Amino acid sequence: MYTLYSFLIATPLFLIATIIIGLLVSITALFGLKTLPHRILPMCWGRICCWLYLLPVHVEGREQLDTKQSYIFVANHQGYLDILLMYGYLGHSFKWMMKEYLKKMPIVGQACMISRQIFVGDSLASIQQAVKNARKTLQGGMSMSIFPEGTRSYDGTMGTFKRGAFMLANEIGLPIVPITINGSFRAFSRKDKSVTRETLSLIIHEPITPDYYQHKPTKVFMQEVHDIINSSLD
Repeated sequence: MYTLYSFLIATPLFLIATIIIGLLVSITALFGLKTLPHRILPMCWGRICCWLYLLPVHVEGREQLDTKQSYIFVANHQGYLDILLMYGYLGHSFKWMMKEYLKKMPIVGQACMISRQIFVGDSLASIQQAVKNARKTLQGGMSMSIFPEGTRSYDGTMGTFKRGAFMLANEIGLPIVPITINGSFRAFSRKDKSVTRETLSLIIHEPITPDYYQHKPTKVFMQEVHDIINSSLD
């Protein structure tokens, strides 16, 4: 019954909600608004979509975040629902660090470009431009979210982190917040063709200050963050 509901009701409504919210984000961002396109509308999209799929959500540690402080959120990447979970329940304004090719996605890609998400490619010039864009954008409580594994998990476990996110964090000098996502792999992994009703959880760990990590080798700090996230993984 749930699979039937997911295909016939939840998914069509999800697509409609995504188109409407994407258009509203583009329009409000063009007018120079900040809170509406970067926090309120994405939060509504994430929560509406989780509600449509009847997915219970549990959040821990949100009280550790200061809404006026900019952060770099570093999360594990279990499945397709991770983005909905982050947008809907993190409770903070943020932009994504995204791969260049995502610009080509219909509607969503356009909305991401207009709302000035931070795109990065594989070349050194692209990474340098991403750092430059991030310095301008990540101020006054505007944060950035990254999946440092670079791709969704194949089996629910965490993959190796890529250095780029941590090199960027070191350049910008913002607190890093490790985040553990649970349930998303069981609900809708990269191998699934439909959503399964599972409880999703977002565990927000204590922010790590630049004073702590900027004096450490990147590899060592990457492993520390990896261990923190993995410590709360189901």
